[in-house]
Amino acid sequence: MTPLPAALGGDRLVAWRLDRLEFAVTWDSGEGAFQFGGRWNSAGVRAVYAALDPSTAIVEVAVHKGFRVLDTVPHILTALEVLDAKDVFVVTPADIPNPNWLRPTFPSAGQQAFGDELVSLHKFVVLPSAVSTHSWNLVFNPAMAAGAYTLNLQERFALDPRLHPPSTR
Repeated sequence: MTPLPAALGGDRLVAWRLDRLEFAVTWDSGEGAFQFGGRWNSAGVRAVYAALDPSTAIVEVAVHKGFRVLDTVPHILTALEVLDAKDVFVVTPADIPNPNWLRPTFPSAGQQAFGDELVSLHKFVVLPSAVSTHSWNLVFNPAMAAGAYTLNLQERFALDPRLHPPSTR
């Protein structure tokens, strides 16, 4: 069960990822973001992306891969816990230099440089999701955050089949 956020009486900061099953062991390497870059990092900078709730983690992956892949290729849902919430730096929408960075589009070089600086200065960074308005993502450099988080669980992901229904004729 998803722990309650602090605003609802919870006392833990848990973040969620969805990866292909073959990457279950290397979920926190930041290798994909290192190779290709991401919304908040340039290629060559390690960053691990997660969401503060499992639904947002699923939507963040589905927007890139589609529900067909999530239905037909084995995936793993991972939960990690940040050990000390004081290690988390929160970036609000008002802190983002260009409001278009929070729209669903490709990142700019300026956006990636902004994120590169954030993950070089802070163990964990929480930013608004561009995919799911009013949701939040957690981004971190695994080397900088080493020892400041734990793996809580990994479980096989099962997509609700209604999200990939059969075609109708």
